[in-house]
Amino acid sequence: MHEQVDYEQLGFRCGLEIHYQLDTKKKLFCNCPVGLRKEHHDAEIVRHMRPTLSELGEYDGTALMEFKTRKEVHYQLYYDTVCTYEMDDTPPFLLNGEALEIALEIALLLNCQIADEIHVSRKQYLDGSIPTGFQRTIAVGVNGWVPFKGREIRVLQLCLEEDACREISDSGHVIVFRTDRLSTPLVEVITAADMRTPDEAVEVDREIGRILRSTGKVRRGIGTVRQDVNVSISGGTRIEIKGVPRTGLIRSLVHHEAVRQHALLSLRRVLATRGISTDTLRSESAICTELFRATETLPISKAVMEGGVVGAVKLCGFAGLMVFPVSQNRLFADEIRGRVRVIACLDTPPILYHSDLPREFSHISCPTEEEWMKVRERLDAHYPDSVLLVWGNAKDVATAMSEIVNRAREAAQGVPSETRQVLKEGQTDFERILPGPDRMYPDTDSAPIPIHEKAIRELKEQLPRTPGEWRSVYGGILSGELIDQLMDQGVMELYDRIYTETESDPALIATTLVSTLKALNRKNAVPERIGKDLLIDLFSHYKNGRFPRGAIPKILQTASRGEKSVSEILEDEISVATEKEVRDTARELLMTDAYLASSGVLEKDPEKRMNFFIGQVKRRLGKEVDWFCVRKILEEFADGE
Repeated sequence: MHEQVDYEQLGFRCGLEIHYQLDTKKKLFCNCPVGLRKEHHDAEIVRHMRPTLSELGEYDGTALMEFKTRKEVHYQLYYDTVCTYEMDDTPPFLLNGEALEIALEIALLLNCQIADEIHVSRKQYLDGSIPTGFQRTIAVGVNGWVPFKGREIRVLQLCLEEDACREISDSGHVIVFRTDRLSTPLVEVITAADMRTPDEAVEVDREIGRILRSTGKVRRGIGTVRQDVNVSISGGTRIEIKGVPRTGLIRSLVHHEAVRQHALLSLRRVLATRGISTDTLRSESAICTELFRATETLPISKAVMEGGVVGAVKLCGFAGLMVFPVSQNRLFADEIRGRVRVIACLDTPPILYHSDLPREFSHISCPTEEEWMKVRERLDAHYPDSVLLVWGNAKDVATAMSEIVNRAREAAQGVPSETRQVLKEGQTDFERILPGPDRMYPDTDSAPIPIHEKAIRELKEQLPRTPGEWRSVYGGILSGELIDQLMDQGVMELYDRIYTETESDPALIATTLVSTLKALNRKNAVPERIGKDLLIDLFSHYKNGRFPRGAIPKILQTASRGEKSVSEILEDEISVATEKEVRDTARELLMTDAYLASSGVLEKDPEKRMNFFIGQVKRRLGKEVDWFCVRKILEEFADGE
């Protein structure tokens, strides 16, 4: 449960960057096929990334940070899905025209303005996820909007991009990527920070997802959809939560980020009362390996035995602030740990020790009080100073000590601009410095692409219905929840065709598509064999009274084997009881089990009672029965008729 927060009072603002892979056969800038791979890779190459100057002769801060990590990047290759383009050995091929057309269609659905000519840009990616060190991206539409509860959520930009590699592992200075996902076409929808609560962020994300899925041209499944969420509060700054895999996680993540920023602003005020600012912060660092030659603190002992060093940092005036809470179960020390883990690549817990260790840490292997006293003497540290220890490779420890001081200085500023990664418990941790404008520059290998007015007119004429239009069409006969489920599962157009051609029970068609077919999948049936024509045939027979609704799961399960039509299944495998058989059996059952009607079960849980009774009638007859007929008989009996 989340603590109660007045988001309006906090000045909460949230924007989204929603990424959907496009359902194309080929990659964006080459002819390699798209698709994830599970088998062992064919080859592997190793690279080291380094930053390059922007067009203005400046380095991007994120690129410089990534360069500090000294990562060794391994790429797992497949001969038939990766070519020299992905490895930056040849220029890009022609842009995938199918991907561009899908992106234009999505931009129009988002009410974007389309430029007469689009240009390819390069966006630096020094984390190693793209072997070239940059991502090719194209702004297809700008200044769009989506309707939301009587107002408009602004869409700043719709981009067509190439996807990055899949991360397989990241430990120390070695990171491993698989290149199967690399260069898959995707669209990125960038909204303004118009969401005012975490719930609104979730709802808008779902609504934009429905718009994209309405095209039927985006991929679905694990890894095909990702969200980056931008969060800020008054007095704070924009924080980007990177790679949110599921919409449901957004609520918790942005809530905790708002709480975190509020706490960091409170920490800044505490530092100010202690006279600590970015200009007045004082610190001292030293290597004190000799003090721990005989230590029993296991992580430090192991590092020293392997030839590593122990570094100590004194932060003047920070006593007690390492345990300052910044979010649920997260302390300021965790903020520093995150920075050390990523930039210094010291990623083995507990990463660092600090002199404000709370009691709950007393059960783990920690430096003794005597060891702390020796470190304090070395640094000339006294109350109210705080001391931190890091250990490992000498270069990494030097980087770690520098980052500890940097993060402490940022605490005096308030909320540092950064990208954060998702943790399992709905919290976040540091990932990298937030990129700046210096990471983008024109791609000189790609010519501008004209967008003709005729092509836009043709796309507009064949645009699918938007979620709002579907709600307008079916809001009178279906609940809003069912309509959303149909759209979320990508079967709204299928529903429309079945209902239009059969005029059968609208709610039954909907529940069959969103629930019954999903249940068949869990039973190892093959629902993809159940095509549109078969479903239309199914509901045409139902409309004509050929079978009761209770027979639908059995018919579909049989049909999923792909051997018989609906008519053949009804003739060969479905035995349906007549109304007289149902009525006689039901009355006989009620006479022999009359106590069930007088036991009060019906009054306590009518739905459960009816479902139980329907099942009894069906078992006695050994046939499919009309559930409505049984319900009517039971209701008549309960009323004393």
